[in-house]
Amino acid sequence: MKNLHDLLRLYAVTDRSWISRIPAGHHSLEQQVEEAILGGATIIQLREKELDDSAFTELATRIAGVTRRYGVPLIINDNLAVALACGADGLHIGQHDGNPRRIRSQLPAGMILGISAGTAEEARVARDAGADYIGAGAVFPTGSKDDATHIGLEGLREVCEAVELPVVAIGGITRDNAGQLAETGIAGIAVISAIFSDPEHTQEAANGMREAADAVCVMPITELEGAE
Repeated sequence: MKNLHDLLRLYAVTDRSWISRIPAGHHSLEQQVEEAILGGATIIQLREKELDDSAFTELATRIAGVTRRYGVPLIINDNLAVALACGADGLHIGQHDGNPRRIRSQLPAGMILGISAGTAEEARVARDAGADYIGAGAVFPTGSKDDATHIGLEGLREVCEAVELPVVAIGGITRDNAGQLAETGIAGIAVISAIFSDPEHTQEAANGMREAADAVCVMPITELEGAE
């Protein structure tokens, strides 16, 4: 697997609700995920809060078949049992999704753990609990999570400066405002609606967001050293 820093560049978080708004049978989440990858997504998070474990595992197994075909990591949101059952590459948890140290201890060696943080202190706690990366936000107001706290660009910079881990910015990020994230220190951009809101143009949307991410994300330390 590539350097984690590289893998976080364009972090696509799924949302099946958009598919229900177009004629039935035209698209599936598997198709959308494949198109997102073809458009430049470097990592996929399957986020399905409303499914029970059985349905979530079934869906995750199908999505894992797609991501493995392209060598792209699959992260499961807030469900350790599903992550283990489908053989996902990692798990992402929020601030209220259980004890991160205990969860870290239950993950197989090499499995990625991401933890959300809205402050520098939360990021440091996540690091000490064994996080491999931090998801920081919400950077901008977002409609995907009604309860998200808006941390702004300054809050994002503070999180990036607080830990040596790669940080992924999330929350209300679009191609139009992504340029504001330059020089914050982020390793990647995480988006939901900016990629998945138009199932008929997922690949084009991902391509645009990948261009935006490449323009504002910092290079891995290994690349910086190689450029010297």
